[in-house]
Amino acid sequence: MSAGRIGYGLVGPRRERHVMPSGDLDGLALPVGDDGVVIGMDAEGRPAVLGINRPSPYDVTLIGGLWTAQVLALRAAATGARVAVETGRAQVWAPLAQAAGGGQQCVTLHEVGRVPPQGASAGSPVLVVRDCGMRPPRGRVVAGPWQSVVTLLPYLSPTAPRLLQQSALVGVQRVSPDEAEQIGRLMNLPRAAVESLPTLGDGVTLWCTQRDRQFVMTQGTEAEVSLLGGARRID
Repeated sequence: MSAGRIGYGLVGPRRERHVMPSGDLDGLALPVGDDGVVIGMDAEGRPAVLGINRPSPYDVTLIGGLWTAQVLALRAAATGARVAVETGRAQVWAPLAQAAGGGQQCVTLHEVGRVPPQGASAGSPVLVVRDCGMRPPRGRVVAGPWQSVVTLLPYLSPTAPRLLQQSALVGVQRVSPDEAEQIGRLMNLPRAAVESLPTLGDGVTLWCTQRDRQFVMTQGTEAEVSLLGGARRID
C-alpha cells in the first residue's frame, strides 16, 4: 500500500499486534494508521483514522457542516496538534477554543487573512482550519511539512472545483442533487455514491480521492456533545 492512500498516517513502532497478512491490505479503503485522528466508524463498524500529522503538505476540503469541522479540530488537538482556526465567525469557535487543551492554548482563532506563521515541526504539528465561507480567499498560511490545512465549505461554491483539484482528500456531507452531480464529476464518483449524497444523515461523510472512497459515521463523545451539541449538517 502506498503512502498516498486516504488517511494513511505515519508509520509508528512495529509490534506483533499490528501485523496483518499482506493480502488484507487491499481491503482498507480508508486505512487505519498508527498515528492520526479517529474521525468515526466505517460501514463495517471499524475505526476510520485520518492521518493529518504528516512530514509533507496535506490539503483537505470538507463540503459539510461546522459541527464535523469542530469535532475534527478537537480530536486533532487531543492528539497533540496545535490548531489554528481562520474564521469570520469567531463567536462560534470561541467556546471550543476555551474548552480545548485543559487550560493550555492549543486552539487559536484568527481573522480571515490574518493567520501568522505557525512554526510547525515534527514535535509540534499544526492543523489550520479555514472556515471562511463560500468563497475563501487564497490562504496566507498554506499546507507544509507537519502543517495540514482543512478548508470548510458549507456548500459547493465557484471556488470548490479549484479546491477539490488541489486537495489530497475531500469530505462530502449531505448536498443537493445538483451539487452531488457536480461533485461526482469532479471526484470521479460511482453512480451509487452520487445518488446517496443528497440522502446522507447528519454526521455521515463521504471521504474520497479520485480513486478511493469511504463513508464514515462521526458520533460525538459525551464531552463533544456537551460542548458542541449533537451531529448536524446545517449550522
